[in-house]
Amino acid sequence: MTAIISVTGLTKKFGEFTAVDNVSFDVQRGEILAFLGPNGAGKSTTIKMLTTLLELSGGKIVVNGHDVMTQPFEVRKTFGIVFQDPSLDDELTAYENMEFHGVFYHVPKQVRAERITSLLKLVELWDRKDEAVKTFSGGMKRRLEIARGLIHHPKILFLDEPTLGLDPQTRNHLWDYIIKLNNDENMTIFFTTHYMEEAERVAHRIAIIDHGKIITQGTSSELKKQTKTKSLEEAFLKLVGHSIRDESASAMDQLRMGRRMWGGK
Repeated sequence: MTAIISVTGLTKKFGEFTAVDNVSFDVQRGEILAFLGPNGAGKSTTIKMLTTLLELSGGKIVVNGHDVMTQPFEVRKTFGIVFQDPSLDDELTAYENMEFHGVFYHVPKQVRAERITSLLKLVELWDRKDEAVKTFSGGMKRRLEIARGLIHHPKILFLDEPTLGLDPQTRNHLWDYIIKLNNDENMTIFFTTHYMEEAERVAHRIAIIDHGKIITQGTSSELKKQTKTKSLEEAFLKLVGHSIRDESASAMDQLRMGRRMWGGK
């Protein structure tokens, strides 16, 4: 296996606050990596740097052979992303949301039509393709966001808490789709979640970040052995502690970053 994501000395500062502190890790091609941590640990900030949405303060990220600082447009062609917050246009239909995204990624018209049909059928939304997204349930919207993120056949899929707020049946259904994509297309999956059972079930490997630093990496079995615990949740709590974290750091990150791509002035 070869690394499709290589991160070296990654740092992000907001004034005097260091959100991500000299982080280094690799993700292998075809790997499913769970990126875990408490609130405000630096997970979403790291994903935003990996996906060119946030400028680096220091270090280097190479995605599929492209440097995120010097080749951001090439990097964006290689990944799909499902954000923590909904990003669909509720006034458009499911098909129109897919069409718009395909045009944005310059997918040829004939290919675009074929992929929209295939993907909407994959996520079982073809029969609802002409309905406004504002009429969809949370689970349906999540499925549509995943389909939309795949329209340009990305090599990497980033998922930032993709099942947040979904019922257990919908969560399991979504992960079945994602595992199938990984198996059938060797797609690399990089995801964050607060559901430890998801990470334990799905991830090939786990990295845990706390206070902006990677504190450990390994398989679920390795982390349980390291901490002498019986579940990933117990291992996680032993590594990061039981105290409740506030989200002030994360909120400050969002406030100062805004929504504008730093490469798209």
